[in-house]
Amino acid sequence: MPNRYAYYPGCSLEKNARSYHVSAMYVAEKLGIELAEVPDWNCCGATEYFAIAALPAYALVARNLALAESMPLNGGQRHLIAPCSACFLNLSKTDHYMAEDGRLAAQVNEALAAGGLHYDPGAVFVRHMLDVIVDDIGYQQVQEKVTKPLFGLRVAPYYGCLITRPDYNRVHNEPEHPFCLDDLLAALGATVIDYPVKTACCGGHMTQISEDTALELLRRLLKAAADYRADAIVTLCPMCQLNLDGYQAQVNKHFGTDYHIPILYFTQLMGLAFGASPEDVGIGKEFVDARPVLNKIQEKPPEEGKKRRKKRRDKQALPMPELLRTHTGRK
Repeated sequence: MPNRYAYYPGCSLEKNARSYHVSAMYVAEKLGIELAEVPDWNCCGATEYFAIAALPAYALVARNLALAESMPLNGGQRHLIAPCSACFLNLSKTDHYMAEDGRLAAQVNEALAAGGLHYDPGAVFVRHMLDVIVDDIGYQQVQEKVTKPLFGLRVAPYYGCLITRPDYNRVHNEPEHPFCLDDLLAALGATVIDYPVKTACCGGHMTQISEDTALELLRRLLKAAADYRADAIVTLCPMCQLNLDGYQAQVNKHFGTDYHIPILYFTQLMGLAFGASPEDVGIGKEFVDARPVLNKIQEKPPEEGKKRRKKRRDKQALPMPELLRTHTGRK
């Protein structure tokens, strides 16, 4: 485990996702994660630039990798944390393709040389904030920091579509059914619902292209959370948070629904469980105010109630996949 990480906040964490940055800094300090911001970093190009001009897009992203490579951190490979899922994807994708394609790497480094920079593919290990907390810190150490468990709060873990696929570094156990965010939220004391659309796309910038398509994608995510009685959807991506939070009113108007589901960052819930006030971690700045649902947090774990009689499984039913059986402990 590195003692110090390079940190790439990305553009959104400076403005609309400021709460993500503030809560990430709070959590990092509590867990002893030292973050060193990449000096003079630039935009990752989001999603559009790669579709317009591939080589300039790769060079734009590689500039950040080159700056991270030159940082005086630990010896050997640098570990670069990107909280934003789009930034994480672009940074890891650029490193992957430069390592895979020598011609691309040469062209990108020719462009970087104009600014006195150079990047050696593989010199920087790009990681998402969630990955670092789960794999380097671990659930047990997180649980030890919990002073105000989130008992009684029902949450939907929403990964989005960018960090589990294509997963160049093979971090996630299963791209369609990841569990790490579920387990992290459970370690905070929250009740984690079964959220079947946890890796479905929020539409990204589809809100600027096709209103009907964008609102339908968002409706599916909100409906699934409402069907499972989630108090909040917990995300790890600024674009997902913005779409589900900022366009929720339009979804209601378009479909005649009445969803009022707060959309929070996982670091905000970690901060609350670690003893922070809602204001400390930026809660209250979202469009759908999350503060009312925080009143559902209890001092003691909710009672399980009477166990329902186990339903006999149909002999014709398919067996549960091994991965899910292993995770849930079911037979």
